[in-house]
Amino acid sequence: MSKSVAPAQFKRLLLSMLASTLAGGAPVVFAQAYPTKPIRLVITYPSGGNTDLVGRALAQKLGDSLGQQVVVDNRGGAGGVLGSMITAQAAPDGYTIMLGTSAGMVINPLLSSKLTYDPVKDFSPVSMVVIVPQLLVVNPQLPAKNVRELIALAKLKPGYLNAGSSGVGTPNHFGTELLKWLGGVNIVHIPYKGGAPALTDLLGGQIHMAFSSVPAVLPHIKAGRLLALGVGSARRSPALPNVPTIAEAGVPGYEYTTWYGIFAPARTPQPVVAKLNAEIVKAMASPDMNERFLALGCDPEAGTPEELRIYMANESAKWAKIIKAANIRVE
Repeated sequence: MSKSVAPAQFKRLLLSMLASTLAGGAPVVFAQAYPTKPIRLVITYPSGGNTDLVGRALAQKLGDSLGQQVVVDNRGGAGGVLGSMITAQAAPDGYTIMLGTSAGMVINPLLSSKLTYDPVKDFSPVSMVVIVPQLLVVNPQLPAKNVRELIALAKLKPGYLNAGSSGVGTPNHFGTELLKWLGGVNIVHIPYKGGAPALTDLLGGQIHMAFSSVPAVLPHIKAGRLLALGVGSARRSPALPNVPTIAEAGVPGYEYTTWYGIFAPARTPQPVVAKLNAEIVKAMASPDMNERFLALGCDPEAGTPEELRIYMANESAKWAKIIKAANIRVE
């Protein structure tokens, strides 16, 4: 006949079993049940822009596949800083995720030491979503009709050409600085308070050139009001298949794109990150999403969390060199 277990021993046994279950089995059970309520997708820019369009399309697709609504929360401000800060401080339970951008996750941290978030320590990468090729466009009145002619003109007349941007330290400013660095040329940067006034002056001939996302300038290219010289991505854009990459058109090694990816707060359970990643990869592989994003001038690029982490590290190293070489400062 077995000995009975004393009440104190029985209590300790139950506590030990409970601790073992929580340590070993809870994440798996949680991941299998997840999600059990709506998920908040923080978009770090206001509604209506390209970032918002991409985020809302993904939110709808994820909501359908996960069986829970994915609610978009636009938190624009300070070039993505506000939304990034909110996400970094959210509970790491998978119910707050963020559509982060190259500006918020790479450029801003390089330019400012006063950010209240760390893009590496405060976030768990989930998946890249899209790469957004940036286009070098010029006013058609400019004598240079291709990238080689533009570089030749810049070398012949140092400081003559100017390039507009939406402000110091913005992504399209970096596109110009990379061209100057790799091309060995002196082009004057003209910062504007936003992309719209820069585009207006480019169309009017007050400035010579600018970098822009494909959707913003595509109507003007088709109407002959702007001339596309090259796309910054490693491969040609499906939206403009006849426009060469800048690298193949005369500046070897040139690659300049912006990108959007999904991030969760740091310490989000790995099984939850894995489930979100699997659903995003599946969503981005669907024909309707491919068609939708390509129409926006975006290249679908879903992948693993580790691939996104490595991509960010490479981007950070590249742009750190450009910032130092160009002595870019943001007051």
